[in-house]
Amino acid sequence: MIQAQGLTKRYGPITAIEDVSFEVAQGEIIGFLGPNGAGKSTTMRILTGYSPATEGRAKIAGFDIAEQPIEVKRRVGYMPESVPLYHEMTVGKFLAYVAEVKGVLHRQAQRETERVMEQCGLRGMANRIIRNLSKGYRQRVGLAQALLGSPPVLILDEPTVGLDPSQIIEIRQMIRDLAHEHTVLLSTHILPEVSMLCQRVLIIHEGRLVAQDAMANLAGPREGVRHYEVDARGPREEVRTLLSGVEGVKQVKMDGTGPFVVETDAASDAAAGISRALVQAGYRLCSLQERGRTLEDVFVEAIAADQANQGALQS
Repeated sequence: MIQAQGLTKRYGPITAIEDVSFEVAQGEIIGFLGPNGAGKSTTMRILTGYSPATEGRAKIAGFDIAEQPIEVKRRVGYMPESVPLYHEMTVGKFLAYVAEVKGVLHRQAQRETERVMEQCGLRGMANRIIRNLSKGYRQRVGLAQALLGSPPVLILDEPTVGLDPSQIIEIRQMIRDLAHEHTVLLSTHILPEVSMLCQRVLIIHEGRLVAQDAMANLAGPREGVRHYEVDARGPREEVRTLLSGVEGVKQVKMDGTGPFVVETDAASDAAAGISRALVQAGYRLCSLQERGRTLEDVFVEAIAADQANQGALQS
């Protein structure tokens, strides 16, 4: 449903994105992940026809964005990070206006407006003035306007930004439900959001696509490496030093008072060595369990590899 080939966007001497290529199949929810300023919003603006690419091509549902922009816009629902709402209008009037702009036939507009309000949990809000709504309900209105006309492709840019935890849960469930009828490209910098919603992930860093794969593949064990979570009681730095000296241990990370994360050589029997070293040193070993890589691990590794590659090219 979405095809991007070599997308590049330059603003004078500044390159916002460079040679970005990927595809999204029908019915997929794809997480578009990256730090702030990485190029996520720029890519989405190109895909929605909001901003032209400097180089490269893209298609939505088989229609070229540059050559057939109107056909593309008919098939895309876009929810930008800052939803452009008319705050003095009521929810119902605003959605009716958007339906008219989108070309929904007048005789169908009311039924379509009621449908998206029902789908987005806005039933009973038709006569509420938008400025008086909570942030969560304004996000729902933004999602509702994207759904008007039932476009096959939804492009959502940071849909849960600024929401409280209960509102985030509600919006995530709504997005999950949308996959039954829509292809969704979801931009976020929140790692748990991608894990909960997406089947596949694109990671962008400094305008370059540095990783793309299925969640199961990205979060699986890295070849030749194992990770263990070690909950051991004792002086943190002393325990870390001890773990670092165990044969087969490559790296030890600690975060506050949580378990140590120990990276080991997959060919070694490091788990037994860790247990033995802790017991012999008189420290209490509460738990030791192997774990797969988290999305955070993948994200950090992809960015570190990209930085190393760029450093090598510059030198």
